[in-house]
Amino acid sequence: MVKKDGLWKLTQLRALMKNVQPSGWSLIRKKGIQALIVTGEDAHQSEYSTERDQRRCFISGFRGSYGTVVILHDAALLWTDGRYYQQAMSELDPPEAWTLMREGLLDTPTITAWLAANLPSKSVVGADANLISFTEWTRLQNSLIDAGHDLIPLSENLVDKVWGDDQPAPTANIVLPQLLRYSGRSAGDKVKACRNAMQENGTTILVVTALDAIAYLLNWRGSDIPFNPVFFAYVILTLKDVHIFIDRSRLSQEALEQLKNEGVDPIFHAYEDIHVYMKSFVQSCSFEKDKMWISNKSSFALHPDVATIQKHTDITPISVMKSIKNATEIIGMKAAHVRDSVALVKYFAWLEDKIKNTNELITEISGATRLEQFRQEQAYFVGLSFTTISSVGPHGAVIHYAPTAETDVPITDKELYLCDSGAQYHDGTTDVTRTLHFGEPTSFERECFTRVFKGQCRLSTMIFPLKTKGNYLDTLARESLWGVGLDYLHGTGHGVGSYLNVHEEPIGISWKPHPDDPGLQSGMFLSNEPGYYEDGKFGVRLENVELVVPAKTPYNHKNRGFLTFETMTLVPIQTSLLDVSMLSDKEIEYLNNYHVKCLEVLKPLLRGPENIQALKWLEKQTLPISRPNCNLAR
Repeated sequence: MVKKDGLWKLTQLRALMKNVQPSGWSLIRKKGIQALIVTGEDAHQSEYSTERDQRRCFISGFRGSYGTVVILHDAALLWTDGRYYQQAMSELDPPEAWTLMREGLLDTPTITAWLAANLPSKSVVGADANLISFTEWTRLQNSLIDAGHDLIPLSENLVDKVWGDDQPAPTANIVLPQLLRYSGRSAGDKVKACRNAMQENGTTILVVTALDAIAYLLNWRGSDIPFNPVFFAYVILTLKDVHIFIDRSRLSQEALEQLKNEGVDPIFHAYEDIHVYMKSFVQSCSFEKDKMWISNKSSFALHPDVATIQKHTDITPISVMKSIKNATEIIGMKAAHVRDSVALVKYFAWLEDKIKNTNELITEISGATRLEQFRQEQAYFVGLSFTTISSVGPHGAVIHYAPTAETDVPITDKELYLCDSGAQYHDGTTDVTRTLHFGEPTSFERECFTRVFKGQCRLSTMIFPLKTKGNYLDTLARESLWGVGLDYLHGTGHGVGSYLNVHEEPIGISWKPHPDDPGLQSGMFLSNEPGYYEDGKFGVRLENVELVVPAKTPYNHKNRGFLTFETMTLVPIQTSLLDVSMLSDKEIEYLNNYHVKCLEVLKPLLRGPENIQALKWLEKQTLPISRPNCNLAR
């Protein structure tokens, strides 16, 4: 039997690249392509994908959620960001065949710059146009053309051909309703709001491809992609009709009835007919009267279908609509974070007791499993919102580390423990990170932890004008680290969905600008998660989910309106890890007030003999801190 290892996969793929025979491209004088671009996204440009769509992982071995692979006949490269440098180095298969391109470092060229410098003259680069957004495809194509090369869409996916019969089958799980008591707004009202936006922008057709946008619009939820309550479908809205492209056999009767009761009577089509329908639909449109709203975030492959009519390519109105939570969603998100915080408090209390008072061995995996069990005890629990990052010592420096049977190690009192986890509840989505030490940290670990906390505090307490871009706030969280020459190579915050994707576009707080960021507005939820990572030694990250709320200010310049954050996560920060002498009075007051709130909200939920351990831990962890020789009472 042939050993289908990484080298075999690359060899097979390169053989296919030599025999590609694209048609209709005048620049191609002979068969074959000189380079192939492989992504890990699906046809909806989802951040996380099903096993079937993890082509980047299949061909490279790299399992991270972000990165782009470029294959040449004599080279194989992976571009990924700072979250995944260490992970990629350990997973690329075979390591000697791959070059890791550390995106975000000053000396790392972009994909197109590297290709321009390394491809033979007049080379042809191929890719699956279904798996790359219109924005990214256009950027790549223009840069390659400027360098004398070309980018072409392939008629078949070459990685799929290498994968063959071993490629997992598509997922097609049941679709269920998201009840109005959780969504707070009917599907009919959301459709109406979309049509109002369409008319304001002079469009008569709206194409919706993002899976979380479709789930939000229809008040449906699914489970096609792990951890994300979405399902595979497309939606096309006209000013009169709602067209849904999905296998109807997947729809529960409850989902169908709720959609009708909420004022939407859709026309159904097969999922696979999206291209056929769009082409036939466009043919019946008038160039003068009709204009299609199709986001540049959608796949490049969809855009040629509408080449004969006018296009509006802004992000869809649903993107902003779902980012600004309504009153019902805000209540649900707050309640979900309270219950989730109860689970975390129970876990950390249990874990500390096991480490300090027993000989029982708790590992990264068994710890994560116990945490999930505590979450399962909470009302409205559906599942995790991502794989729990349960990481000890050096593993904490691997920013998106996920323990495996091969890497699993005990959690002890000798090293830092970083736990980044979250859950999906019917009324909300959570994401929280805490770093703890159950023994004596080094002075440097303590300093790093304190500087990370100072950054989180600085961002959480900031007051800023309405619609400030998240990108402008990023430096606040890094200021204390930058001052001593430290930094972290990931964003500071991401949008959080309401029983939707834990990473929700288009908002975020990062050193990289979010091009479609509409600006922060009241009702948005974002994470606040600065960190620091010492390769091979430890990682520190603190993460809370914040709600954007109106700020109370003595002035309101030109009636602009000012905002701030309200922290949803209610899990104590380990004060024994702090160097209190580094904290300002304001930071001490902030933390003490935060801990008062943690205790006041969670204590009533930890009654009964079964919760004594958790309650004692909570009370201890929320004791006020003060500078030496100061006496700050609660």
